[in-house]
Amino acid sequence: MSSVDMRVRLGSLELRNPVLTASGTFGSGREYADFFDLARLGAVVTKGVSLESWSGNPGPRIVETPSGMLNSIGLQNPGVEAFCAKDLRWLADRDVPVIVNVVGHRADEYAAVAERLEQESGVHALEVNISCPNVDAGGMAFGTTCPAAAEVVRSVRAVSTKTLIVKLSPNVTDVTEVARAVEAEGADAVSLINTLLGMVIDTRTFKPVLARGVGGLSGPAVRPVAVRMVWQVSQAVSVPVIGMGGITCAEDATEFMLAGASCVAVGTANFMDPTTAIGVVSGLERFSEEHGVERITDLVGAAWKTK
Repeated sequence: MSSVDMRVRLGSLELRNPVLTASGTFGSGREYADFFDLARLGAVVTKGVSLESWSGNPGPRIVETPSGMLNSIGLQNPGVEAFCAKDLRWLADRDVPVIVNVVGHRADEYAAVAERLEQESGVHALEVNISCPNVDAGGMAFGTTCPAAAEVVRSVRAVSTKTLIVKLSPNVTDVTEVARAVEAEGADAVSLINTLLGMVIDTRTFKPVLARGVGGLSGPAVRPVAVRMVWQVSQAVSVPVIGMGGITCAEDATEFMLAGASCVAVGTANFMDPTTAIGVVSGLERFSEEHGVERITDLVGAAWKTK
């Protein structure tokens, strides 16, 4: 058993360790439960959940890129009632905190989903997604201006007492401004980064590979950008930061924590190796033991606190 205190806090929520799953890469955990015990994670972050069912974008919607991938799924999901009846009921027996990623086309849709989830004791926190680049209405449109981001968070905060995380977009000039805006409206934490807007063109057909043309770039290729933004945001706000973007191992996760992340989320790497997140948990424990770190929280922001 590790001698390191791996516990972290997000608002009123205490997690057994700082390793989460990144929304959209883990479903609701059902497919991954065949590979490891989900209770070993800090929390499961679900795929985006909307008020009504969303069919997502037409295909092709995924293409590999050097050191990453582009996706244009479009937040396909069955809607909040189906999620509560099926996935949330299943998760209730997994002994792991559940963070639900909330999406909408309008601020009132975000609020309606949050209000419905407020009734569910099995939902421990909400991650308000104002940063998905793969929908024509909502998503990133809310995360690129401070007034729009504030409006969504204000609407959700008015109907929910649960720990509120806001997922920020990297597709902005100054991410710290948006982070401060959502903190001012009651966000308990922020998570970043979501995917970077990108494109791949087929040189044989002279056409974009993705049916929608553009998609969200994720994977190791985006990690230096993500680390930089976590570094900036963690020094601009007082709430915890969840860092993500290209994490494939404990060393990557440590880098994010040193930059200021209180928690980390594993995303695209789940598709390459479904046990990646658990490897990150055990790797962080080993790193801490080897470096005499008694509490994992001692790593948070150490790179700038000791400048």
